[in-house]
Amino acid sequence: MHNTSENLIQSKNGLTTAMIFAAGLGTRLKPWTDHHPKALVLVNGKPLLQRNIEYLQGFGITKLIINVHHFADQVIDFLKAHDYFNCNITVSHEKEEPLETGGGLKKAAWFLQPHDPFFVINADILTSLDINAMLQFHRLHKPLVTLAVTNRKASRSFLFNDSDQLCGWRNNVSAQEKISIHATPIIPKAFSGIHIIDPAIFELITEEGKFSLVDLYLRLSQHYSIMGFDHSGDVLIDVGKPEAIEQAEHYFH
Repeated sequence: MHNTSENLIQSKNGLTTAMIFAAGLGTRLKPWTDHHPKALVLVNGKPLLQRNIEYLQGFGITKLIINVHHFADQVIDFLKAHDYFNCNITVSHEKEEPLETGGGLKKAAWFLQPHDPFFVINADILTSLDINAMLQFHRLHKPLVTLAVTNRKASRSFLFNDSDQLCGWRNNVSAQEKISIHATPIIPKAFSGIHIIDPAIFELITEEGKFSLVDLYLRLSQHYSIMGFDHSGDVLIDVGKPEAIEQAEHYFH
């Protein structure tokens, strides 16, 4: 297991830079997403995107890149109308097709590469996760990637060994598994759609076009340290389904 380079300069003041994935089609949120982007779904009158920008601001993260595709103009107009929430926000427009998480991250490399490390979150995730605690874990262990996970039930799980190292992935519905490292025991945990990533990853990405970060992480985990940060007990809501909006409105006012 290789840890990331020790000579990479790390900010002592916490994270400053993040990416928000907001390019998805949001098919589970139809009919809203027939006319709007998922990132602008309202929770108690406030769009998901705004809630995540404000969440990041609360931890001092104000340099953001947001990828867009589905009704991209609505997202761009929303940001402009709110004067970019007093943040340094860049939009990564995936015009031809959404590039999935891996392709979207790679396209944003020019923005993220100079910063060490950076935070990534899906626009439809609302959480009470303490970013500083996750960053402390990342700095202590120095993996290439830290993945936020919990012990909740989910349709898919990342698989870890007893040292919190990623060693596989499982579809809990179909029982399909992808094992990158054979380990005993294997501990399944549900991914929260939240990452802290060292920019050294960009030198290791050989995939092109549209691809998933899941497959990239499984490939890299054979040679590099990718770890799970368990934040079970925090509020975590995937607002990708209509019934989750009501749940989110209970926690996020």
